[in-house]
Amino acid sequence: MQEEPKFKYSKLFLIGFGFFGVSVLWSLYNTYVPILLEKKFLLDSAQIGFFMSLDNIAALFIQPPVGAWSDRLRTKLGRRLPFILIGAPIAAIAFGLVPLAATLPLFIACTVTTILAMAFWRTPVVALMPDVTPSRLRSQANGIINFMGGLGLVLGTSIGSMLVARSAAYPFWFGSALVLAAAALVVIFVREPKVYEDNPNIEEPNFWKSLKELVTSRHGDAIRIFLAIFFWFIAYNAIEAFLSLYGINHLGLDESGAGKLITSVGFSFLLFAIPAGFIGAKLGRKKTLGIGLLIMILVLLGVYFLPKETLLQVHGRLPVLGNIMTLTLFLLAAGIGWSLININSLPVVVDLTDQVHIGTYTGLYYLIFMIAALISVLGMKSGEADHVKTSQE
Repeated sequence: MQEEPKFKYSKLFLIGFGFFGVSVLWSLYNTYVPILLEKKFLLDSAQIGFFMSLDNIAALFIQPPVGAWSDRLRTKLGRRLPFILIGAPIAAIAFGLVPLAATLPLFIACTVTTILAMAFWRTPVVALMPDVTPSRLRSQANGIINFMGGLGLVLGTSIGSMLVARSAAYPFWFGSALVLAAAALVVIFVREPKVYEDNPNIEEPNFWKSLKELVTSRHGDAIRIFLAIFFWFIAYNAIEAFLSLYGINHLGLDESGAGKLITSVGFSFLLFAIPAGFIGAKLGRKKTLGIGLLIMILVLLGVYFLPKETLLQVHGRLPVLGNIMTLTLFLLAAGIGWSLININSLPVVVDLTDQVHIGTYTGLYYLIFMIAALISVLGMKSGEADHVKTSQE
């Protein structure tokens, strides 16, 4: 019987720096690359929208096979760390060069390199968590990892907004420095379990074989779980994409007030990320997922049926969130519900497999996530087209 990996919460926070670095860079990328495309290269909104979807397309084709590749890799550093050691520095350097690109082809070269390098190391760094964590503790562990990711997003956007006032290049260089520092902490201080050394005769994982096995009748539970993940990611991505427009067009909020709607969801998600993991361990992951889904359904029904005047009623004010409206309270509850879902979904997926195939199933998880994200984007574009057509009529 294989010995359970030694577990320390301090190691999880170190692994969390990897996801912290990913979140910092993507938050800055999504915030400032569109601005450069519009102001520096004069691209229109359709061109910018296509450009900003390239990261999802790259992740769709790169992250799942890389996850399986990391399962097969055998090095002195381990299975995952070489991907971080190669991908993170390339991403950081390319991202730092983005604001210096004087021509559009050079700008595209830098951003595409960033996208490819980030896709190269994201799945391995996420797979590190279940690698070093026993199954019974993976919900708590994923809560810590997501908390670190949320911290990276908040830090990136808040400090980036101050740095950009001095120079358009500073947020990019800040992000590059944090990615390098975060990756260095992971590579230096995290040591992987020796899976292949302990199992020298084990079959090497294969992504396509695992995908084929997944759709067979022997893996009925896995199919149901992946379908559930697929549908709730479509729903959440669509809500997130339209929330600010809902605030402006339906509720009559200004851009600042509408922007704070999604901040409310992210704020409570960050605060509840770690508790959601412990709740999942206490109640069971599937029951916790059901509770999270029930909260989200009740929130959506409440927001849909309550009149606009009730949703806009102000109950107080907080520094980060601004006016605390009835809608804000609903969105804070949605963040709690989403944390119960999101924190416990990856542990459910990796529990479907053994220690050797964790990277492969982490890649499958991101495959489902990216397909759902792309469908949400296409649905959003279709909805916008219908809205324009209706307005014209």
